[in-house]
Amino acid sequence: MTTTETTPAPIPTPAYAAEAPARVEWARHAPEVYKAMVRLDSAARKGLDPTLYELVKIRASQINHCAFCLDMHSKDALAAGESVERIVQLTAWEESRHFYTEKELAAIELTEAVTVLTDGFVPDEVYERAAGHFDEAELSQLIAAIAVINAWNRFGVTCRMTPGHYRPGQHR
Repeated sequence: MTTTETTPAPIPTPAYAAEAPARVEWARHAPEVYKAMVRLDSAARKGLDPTLYELVKIRASQINHCAFCLDMHSKDALAAGESVERIVQLTAWEESRHFYTEKELAAIELTEAVTVLTDGFVPDEVYERAAGHFDEAELSQLIAAIAVINAWNRFGVTCRMTPGHYRPGQHR
């Protein structure tokens, strides 16, 4: 009986879908608006814990289906030391509460309430829970950060900005 050595067949590389270009490069065509958004974003982050700030940005971007912002803020969070596990679990935070502090949970819940607004307002109990963990200045900054990421998400989703090319810290 003879044994013949065979070379294993190469593993095929998956054929990914083609990358679609953005609809419009809004920042290039509206540079003053873009610069104002960057300044607003910078002002909104002041005084907020950087980890909390990124969790809020990621959660709003998940809700709004903004792939560009998800790419950016997940990479920034990872670069800042956030764990993959907490980022992945964020989409199911209500079932994964034990991954987050009570303060983070209050911020995430407020992020959802401000982002969705299906009832036309932020429920009192959600606001009060957040107010119990943040002083008025921090809460004001948190609300600003949530409003700003929602504005960024609207630009990203409307213009279909292409994810995947962002490098951590690139837009700071």
